Amino acid sequence: MITPWSRENRHLATSLIVLPILLLINFGPRAACGQQPAKPEAAASEKPPGQEFALRGQRAAREIKYSDWRKTCFKTPGTDLVCRTSIAGTFETGQSAVRIDLIEREGDKAARLRLLLPVGLYLQAGAKITIDGGTASRIPYVWCLANTCVAADLADPGLLKEMESGKILALELVDSSLLAVSTSVPLSQFATVRQGSPSQTLERAIDE
Repeated sequence: MITPWSRENRHLATSLIVLPILLLINFGPRAACGQQPAKPEAAASEKPPGQEFALRGQRAAREIKYSDWRKTCFKTPGTDLVCRTSIAGTFETGQSAVRIDLIEREGDKAARLRLLLPVGLYLQAGAKITIDGGTASRIPYVWCLANTCVAADLADPGLLKEMESGKILALELVDSSLLAVSTSVPLSQFATVRQGSPSQTLERAIDE
């Protein structure tokens, strides 16, 4: 003989069914998996005009040591000379952190700016560069490998003039937690190295 449930038992069963549904509705999948979203900083949570994401704040970047600017040219028979003016930054461990290349082909007025960056970044944000606190420019990511992401674009002539006359290039990246990370790249040698003779000319092709 089956005994009907009491009113209290029916109420308890209904609560056990409804409670998980409410948890999912109120908190979403991240909370259900035990992950707490990062607390945004009030000043950084608003979206700048034209930006499709909102920064959650900033975090300190690991210390980066930069090399001198260096100009290397590449020549393959039957092709134009290609020169690359570069600076590289490494972490204290010796691991590569960032490299900036300005790539110019002989006879071509359009130069390309290329940045080699670590993985684990928010790709939609691109890389933001600012010269001496001026107008910011964004360089989009074009592809990633297992240990490197590349942002690249045609170099605006105005930006190149700012780099030649400027002192500091501020590079800002956004990590996967939507936190901004920035580093300062010295520009004091850039104009002299770019306009001078290459430190090395190699007789081989370059992958632009």
